[in-house]
Amino acid sequence: MLMAIAEEIRVAWVNLHFRKRWVSVSDLAPRAMRKKVTMGGMDMTTDLRSKSHFANLEQRAHIAIWTWPGLNRVIVLLWKLAWRRIPTKDYLLYCNVMDSVDARRRPSPLCTLPTPPLSSSGISSSEGKRGRRLWERESERARMAALYSPNCPARFISSPSRPRPPRNRILATSSPSSSGAIPHSLSLLNSLTKRRAIGRAPAGNRDRVLFLDCVLKFTCAAATSSSSPSKDIPFKELENESLSSIPSKEYSVIGGSIDCGIESTVSITVVGASGDLAKKKIFPALFALYYEDCLPKHFTIFGYARSKMTDAELRNMVSKTLTCRIDKRENCNDKMDEFLKRCFYHSGQYDSEENFAELDKKLKEHEAGRLPNRLFYLSIPPNIFIDVVKWASTSASSTNGWTRVIVEKPFGRDSESSASLTKGLKQYLVEDQIFRIDHYLGKELVENLSVLRFSNLVFEPLWSRKYIRNVQLIFSEDFGTEGRGGYFDNYGIIRDIMQNHLLQILALFAMETPVSLDAEDIRNEKVKVLRSMKPLQLDNVVIGQYKGHIRGGITFPAYTDDKTVPKDSRTPTFAAAALFIDNARWDGVPFLMKAGKALHNRRTEIRVQFRHVPGNLYDKSLGTHLDRATNELVIRVQPDEAIYLKVNNKIPGLGMRLDRSKLNLHYAARYSKEIPDAYERLILDAIEGERRLFIRSDELDAAWALFTPVLKELEEKKVAPELYPYGSRGPVGAHYLAAKYNVRWGDVSAEQDQN
Repeated sequence: MLMAIAEEIRVAWVNLHFRKRWVSVSDLAPRAMRKKVTMGGMDMTTDLRSKSHFANLEQRAHIAIWTWPGLNRVIVLLWKLAWRRIPTKDYLLYCNVMDSVDARRRPSPLCTLPTPPLSSSGISSSEGKRGRRLWERESERARMAALYSPNCPARFISSPSRPRPPRNRILATSSPSSSGAIPHSLSLLNSLTKRRAIGRAPAGNRDRVLFLDCVLKFTCAAATSSSSPSKDIPFKELENESLSSIPSKEYSVIGGSIDCGIESTVSITVVGASGDLAKKKIFPALFALYYEDCLPKHFTIFGYARSKMTDAELRNMVSKTLTCRIDKRENCNDKMDEFLKRCFYHSGQYDSEENFAELDKKLKEHEAGRLPNRLFYLSIPPNIFIDVVKWASTSASSTNGWTRVIVEKPFGRDSESSASLTKGLKQYLVEDQIFRIDHYLGKELVENLSVLRFSNLVFEPLWSRKYIRNVQLIFSEDFGTEGRGGYFDNYGIIRDIMQNHLLQILALFAMETPVSLDAEDIRNEKVKVLRSMKPLQLDNVVIGQYKGHIRGGITFPAYTDDKTVPKDSRTPTFAAAALFIDNARWDGVPFLMKAGKALHNRRTEIRVQFRHVPGNLYDKSLGTHLDRATNELVIRVQPDEAIYLKVNNKIPGLGMRLDRSKLNLHYAARYSKEIPDAYERLILDAIEGERRLFIRSDELDAAWALFTPVLKELEEKKVAPELYPYGSRGPVGAHYLAAKYNVRWGDVSAEQDQN
């Protein structure tokens, strides 16, 4: 019977591999019912054809068959469980096994077992004792118990562009009356995993952990509801036997959801807690998440740095940067006090195993026996990343929950140093544990790019070379490098801004439609765009450096006036570049980047200039030059977030004169809600394991491969940057570069100054 049903399911799965994703039991029943087999001394064919199992199956459950290799083995297992070839008190319902089973991160299969019949009528004594026992066991009504974690009620889940991943669930049957079911479940697990019951190389270990996670959740539920006082039996036996062949690094990524009904906690360690980034961005973001009830119920924040400091001194330092900017509710001070009580400090060296072991002890004290999950935020220079990751992973990582590490940019200086850094991190972590953060990807308007394009028919058909003339990515700051000139001089504007922030925006803008909104699908498309870009040529790059300037009686310093910057420094504080994507959608369309410090304003924008209408009836004789006054879509990332479209319109009055008007969506006027800071969004995503807004290693490699050759050429040829006055629009060479491709920078028009 089992082999027959398994074979029918397998055949149906193969036939439907490319035709139909979901299959109900009724689709599989006819072929299975043609098989005449016996089980336990009784003929099951009649029951299948009449009123017994399949009617109940159709009413109570579906078997959803999802087409990934090896799933037929899971189906076989489930049917074995359904037909009681193993003791029934332990049977489980396989449901929502994590978010990602294979490398493609497609949705997990949802496989449920049939609910047993409510009576054993129709079974005569002549059918055998074994058959009677089987059916009597099935007379127990199934009890469904779902385990959920509370969803974050705040604004972060309101956007349809950022769907939350489904929470893991288990659906368990009637509770056993004793703990005798647990050892049997463990023996079943051992036999299944040792035979590699699901999964295939190279993802076999990962799949085995996912399956063990699911089954262990059931045995945990059984243990919790049984009379046995011990909840440690599943963990001890499973760790000693079933997980013996699974690398600890993989289990630390996946096994964090095995909570067995035990409350979990998240310990957030800010490494480099005494630095400016931690004080100005990280701690305020954590407080904002706490204020909005987006952090888990149980959490602890630890600051770690070399500076000698007490818990009270850390809290005093942090409190100076915390504000209730979201609203002015009266409980703000109370919330702040509660948040600060959860902040602690541990002083230690970044390369000390002993200091991280001491940190581990403190973390365990605050975790108080709960399932530990740990997040390390590395707010430190990249040259000490490896030391911190080494000792954090070996001495202070979670044994049963997950361990994740947020890594701040810069990720190296070129392709070689970036690859070396990635290799060093992967000695102690797997890729899914590394969260490379680029805070521009967490900004509201950058995240809205995919929504604007893929959910609006008015834009999606226009998103190609046929209608778009050029795309401009503009980053400008109205201040120099005051206070951080020494750091900036080691990298320059190309490495600091263009290679990461602007290039990531470009990849999101130009990527093809992903298969889904899943993190891996989106990142796959971004990598394709980056790999399709033509090598950047030196004659398509302009660099500059700001010089001193007197304006309005105020003297503004030059870049080299900074005491931490060498007087003969050639480090660019401004750069403009023309890039091209060598694919069918964007062939010939220039993507112009411009980034600089000490310019006339502070602004980050994406400007999409469309082509003019062929054979336009309204030419320049009517008052405007339509070749310049083309339609333009402007996405202002910061400040004053806005989206507006410039269209040609008739000026009211006698005669025919045209003007460009703006269809404006100003976020502050349209939406009353405070826009969350990028760090809030990204830290929350890291806690929840959402990787869509973080950079993958191959994505990083492709980005560096584009800029490394021209960076080396600039250094080898010792190209002198063009000087421009502090507070100006940048060097003249940037305008010549745009004119080379018949483009005018969108931020230099007179009306831009009025925006």
